[in-house]
Amino acid sequence: MANRWQPACDIPHLRLRARMLADIRRFFADRDVLEVETPLLCRATGTDPQLDFFSTTFHSIPKNPTLFLQTSPEFAMKRLLAAGSGSIYQICKAFRNGESGRSHNPEFTILEWYRVGFSLKQLMDEVSELLQGLLAPAFEDLNVRQVSYQHIFQEITGLEPLVFDEQAYRRYVQIAGFPEAVDLCGDEHGLWLDFIFSHCVQPAMAAGTLYLVHDYPAIQSSLARIHPGDARVAERFEVFVNGMELGNGFFELSDAVEQETRFDREIAHRQAHALASVEKDHLLLEALRAGLPDCSGIALGLDRLLMIAGNCRSIDEVLAFPLSNA
Repeated sequence: MANRWQPACDIPHLRLRARMLADIRRFFADRDVLEVETPLLCRATGTDPQLDFFSTTFHSIPKNPTLFLQTSPEFAMKRLLAAGSGSIYQICKAFRNGESGRSHNPEFTILEWYRVGFSLKQLMDEVSELLQGLLAPAFEDLNVRQVSYQHIFQEITGLEPLVFDEQAYRRYVQIAGFPEAVDLCGDEHGLWLDFIFSHCVQPAMAAGTLYLVHDYPAIQSSLARIHPGDARVAERFEVFVNGMELGNGFFELSDAVEQETRFDREIAHRQAHALASVEKDHLLLEALRAGLPDCSGIALGLDRLLMIAGNCRSIDEVLAFPLSNA
């Protein structure tokens, strides 16, 4: 306990972080993607019921004095895109309340970027290129697999994710040894998919492989556009290495009416489940009404990426001062 003042990670991992940040900035500079900076303390935040946030009261604001530490810089960056910034990226801190453990710290480093005019496939290819370069020291040959959510879900579990079959899901988790899922998930399709994917699909992913899982079920669209050719799926993908989730990407929703509808639906869910209340981001809605260019974007967790690059078992090994001695 006497040495709690010392950093949790060693100096080689501090150097690894510095090299990775330099490599990322070089990668985007070579592609003429503009580095930006947006506020982490804002008047609004995301409404996603799966995410909790930190808030504080700023007494100099007479009305609505609550400010929020951002779970992602997404909303502010989209306002820049609507203002004509072109393709942009940002490396910053993000904050999520209640997340602490082997691969979670409530304050973490995020890389988020948006490519104007890119399809989701083009962005997935760029993500592959960036990660293959950053992870080259840790893998002699990092395999890349782009696969649909439906395909990998069926491949590993034999279940159909796009059509809700609660009885089939119940039977599967009982056999797989997760009977608690029945009470946790109830009759909510999205909760069932989240549980089965995280407990059964991710652990079955091959080691040494970069997975880009695309075409998520529409009920998990988040801030992605629904696929114009198949309303059952959203233009969303997630990134995994060694079964660990690293990032979440979208062909970005640009319809202000649909975005407000999603905000309202998530706020209603929060109220129904006694979750922390939050208001929708009216400045983002104004930006969408002004016109968001067609673009694809992604957020990557850099601390988790460093865990993989440095062959670490805990996020504390790559953080100078994690929550335990912050």
